[in-house]
Amino acid sequence: MFLSVCLFCIFNVVMSENKLASVDFEIFGNVQGVCFRMYTEDEGRSLGLSGWVKNTRQGTVIGQIQGPQDKVDTMKNWLKNIGSPSSRIDRAVFSNQRDISKLEIRGFSTRY
Repeated sequence: MFLSVCLFCIFNVVMSENKLASVDFEIFGNVQGVCFRMYTEDEGRSLGLSGWVKNTRQGTVIGQIQGPQDKVDTMKNWLKNIGSPSSRIDRAVFSNQRDISKLEIRGFSTRY
């Protein structure tokens, strides 16, 4: 009995680590003209995430990230608190967060 309970717990931990998530973001502040998109793309790739990033006409940066939930959470923290060295992040808005069964985007890119 104990062994089956332990195996069940281990299985649940492994499955939750493999859960994929998708989330949209918009970053407000001084985030254009400071290489924010390039750093975002680099950070996303280094975490093994898929997604895209783009400047808006309103002076914000938008995008989407997809990958394992823990890596998505790490990227959300980076977008909210770190960004590019010359940026100033006033606010980060995350929306449409959802579980996905497989990645819908391949790689990480900058859109224009």
